[in-house]
Amino acid sequence: MSNDHNTTELLKLVDQAVTDDKIKPATAVNLKQWISEPQFEKYRSAIAVEVRAGKWKELEACFWEVIEFGTGGRRGPMADYGSATINERTIAESAHGLAAYYKQTSGRPIGRAVISHDSRNRSREFAELTACVFAAHGLKVFLFESIRSTPELSFAVLHLKCDVGVMISASHNPPADNGFKAYWSHGGQITSPHDKGVVNCVYQAKDIPTVNFAVAVADGRIELIGEAVDAVYARSLVELSLSKNRNLRAIYSPLHGVGETSVYRVLQEAGFSGVSIFEPHREPDGNFPNVPKQLPNPESAKVFEPILPQAREQNIGLILASDPDADRIAVMVRDPKSGDYVPISGNQQGALITDYIVRKRSKAAAGSGHSSKFTGPLTGDNYVVETLVTTQLTAAIARAAKLRVVDNLLVGFKYIGETMDALGADKFVFGTEESLGYLAGDYARDKDAAIAALYLCELAAELAEEGKTLLDRLTELYAEYGYYAERQRNDYAYGPSGKELILGLIEAFRKTPPQELGGVKLTEVHDYGKHEIRTLPANTKTADLPHPQGNLVIFFAQHDDCRIRFAVRPSGTEPKIKFYLFAEPNGPAGASVAEHKARTDARLDAFEKALGQWVEPHITAK
Repeated sequence: MSNDHNTTELLKLVDQAVTDDKIKPATAVNLKQWISEPQFEKYRSAIAVEVRAGKWKELEACFWEVIEFGTGGRRGPMADYGSATINERTIAESAHGLAAYYKQTSGRPIGRAVISHDSRNRSREFAELTACVFAAHGLKVFLFESIRSTPELSFAVLHLKCDVGVMISASHNPPADNGFKAYWSHGGQITSPHDKGVVNCVYQAKDIPTVNFAVAVADGRIELIGEAVDAVYARSLVELSLSKNRNLRAIYSPLHGVGETSVYRVLQEAGFSGVSIFEPHREPDGNFPNVPKQLPNPESAKVFEPILPQAREQNIGLILASDPDADRIAVMVRDPKSGDYVPISGNQQGALITDYIVRKRSKAAAGSGHSSKFTGPLTGDNYVVETLVTTQLTAAIARAAKLRVVDNLLVGFKYIGETMDALGADKFVFGTEESLGYLAGDYARDKDAAIAALYLCELAAELAEEGKTLLDRLTELYAEYGYYAERQRNDYAYGPSGKELILGLIEAFRKTPPQELGGVKLTEVHDYGKHEIRTLPANTKTADLPHPQGNLVIFFAQHDDCRIRFAVRPSGTEPKIKFYLFAEPNGPAGASVAEHKARTDARLDAFEKALGQWVEPHITAK
């Protein structure tokens, strides 16, 4: 055995690093596994160099955890090796775990799988690797020939009658990241009990079977797909159109992602010839070079900054941007009064689309309006779905139309997809989550920027005929249903100590929550981890809380001005803790929307500031 493979020596160096407090014990467990176990043989020489050089900080980053399956699958920073990173081994483990679990549960040695990937660095490599592992497991593999969107992958699972699917993407994460999204036969991301079953198979992976990619393509075990599926996908969305009005000038940015293959194609095929693509963001590029700080997250208004000069010069009223895998869409609207471009939040977009669909479908059912595949009388059997951290304005609009509302879901669009199958996709009207995720129709089971873009453009075009914008319609909704204020706060904590801080903060909220914030007294908490409803400030249990089960805590507060609630949860895909804040004034807004808005926003500002002050000492490493 060469010096590089002197396992005993390397293990002693790792133990000494723990003693010297250079790495954490949990890191050492994972690192020693990669040093000593045969399935990691090919990485041992490179790891040995790092160990002998004492590069403990780098090794800590690669081995501090076994990368988890979160709300959006497995996602994290890329590296050449390491249990805490996305690399050749962890992608192969993920593919192996999904295939092995499928065969266990189905009792079948064969099956069908479809794979796609976005424009991120190494995405094609990881997609082909996944295909090779699936083929070695006996699955017939359909692999998209080039980049495609996440929602088209969801569509393809259903269209091709596949048993499993995979999307290689890290959504809106920084360029250093990538990920593995796992889909089940219903077209949605895996949920319970399949999620735990797949994870167990992933973590038990030893030797992973594979095949030669070129040979498998040649003999048909891996089949490359493309335009034939694209055309059916695009047509499925265009058929859901609810308006003939196409008189709109807008700019769309794919943020160097795959959106031209879905969002832009659908808008063009639907007849929106006045929607142009923002050329500096057009080229698919995993480094996202022309996006501010290379962070392609449309939830941040900063991604629009490079587009604004062109929009102003051309007097464009609407700007749209999708994230790299094109499952989320954001818009900015030009305010004709000020000339400023105003971002519309994910919650506001969801409410606008809900209202648009309900109004258009009701008109069509009454014998007027645009004929569409997505029409017909709305009844109490039809339903709208949203998560526990999404605005209640959407629910108010749906209930006013006498629709069923499902609003008790954990964060993650996979739960909306699951609900569609449980209640019947034929009765599904719309699904929305605050993080810019939307779906209508039954063609997929995951959020899709393309269908949301289609409806936002149709609505904007119709409003423009009346001399209005999306902002005006939003104000009208507030006047009718009351003003709803929403915002988010994210606190980041990186690495092993960061995870401990995040989990510690969640426990602090559970055990010793604040009694008041910004002059607003907290009155009740709904703990979805312990399934308890507790009164505050005593923090005593008063009732059981039904399902769902998850690491989510929601607080309720009362003030003379308004009602406030806020939710706390650790992110399932990023090293952060997320806060969702909501406020509603007491009483309907009516003609006093501006006054209600000013008063409620001021109260929520003070509340958020106090929340940040309470959180800061808990999230800061000592």
